[in-house]
Amino acid sequence: MDFADGIFDTVVATCVFCSVPDPVKGLQEVRRVCKPEGRVILLEHVRSENTVLGKIMDILNPVALYVIGSNINRRTVKNIELAGIQIKRTQNVMGKIVKLIVASP
Repeated sequence: MDFADGIFDTVVATCVFCSVPDPVKGLQEVRRVCKPEGRVILLEHVRSENTVLGKIMDILNPVALYVIGSNINRRTVKNIELAGIQIKRTQNVMGKIVKLIVASP
């Protein structure tokens, strides 16, 4: 992103990291542009933690990617951690597939 480091008090993203080519790199950019004492608020759909449903999402992902242009099986919570963002709170919004995630960079 074309923003200086640590410029935003809060970064908000909604259903973004299912469609970016490298979600960890995108999340690292979120961390970079957010002030160290700032907040990151994400509303994202994620791969189901249920073994059977998760596998079905994996199988259907190529079709979803072709039809709607987004991945339905991203492990976004894990990707947030890999990007070095500290999760403060996770709330299930729709079952366990759509999550509200509040974090700090």
